[in-house]
Amino acid sequence: MDPIRSQVPPVRFFAGLTEYVFETRLGVVDPQLVDYVAELLGRFIHNDVIYRLRNPVGKRLEEVAEMMLEAEARIGDARREAHRHIGDFTLFWSGLYPEIAEVRRNRSRLDRFLDYNEQGKLAYSLAAEIPPSDEKAIDGSVLHRLSDEFEICVEGLKAVKREMGGE
Repeated sequence: MDPIRSQVPPVRFFAGLTEYVFETRLGVVDPQLVDYVAELLGRFIHNDVIYRLRNPVGKRLEEVAEMMLEAEARIGDARREAHRHIGDFTLFWSGLYPEIAEVRRNRSRLDRFLDYNEQGKLAYSLAAEIPPSDEKAIDGSVLHRLSDEFEICVEGLKAVKREMGGE
């Protein structure tokens, strides 16, 4: 293994690769959007982050339909973050592992009839409409662009996977 490559933090790796793919392969020059997608890849390295959404009794929510119900039961920042997580979750699975997303949906009793792309777009749009109480929170305009450009982001993640030798 190359000692220099092994020292590059995953976040920097994903930032460079995502920027390269989005700008050169897709022609998407939107630094905030590209940075968001790269940051998502860095966060979703950890399984506990992918499945961080839980119901009030602490049960891990693994189906988008369950997450949607939980998001609607929340208020304020908690609701915004739950919708944002649904967007992230559907983008991650649709872009990097569409074959697994399809298997997950087919095995699911609740997600069987959901379109992850449509749910992701809706979730980001809903999150964007809720004003955050923290000024350091993700800007709603970025969430709107994620909703509007969801399919392009999915294709970008597929291209990132190919660049990593995953397809």
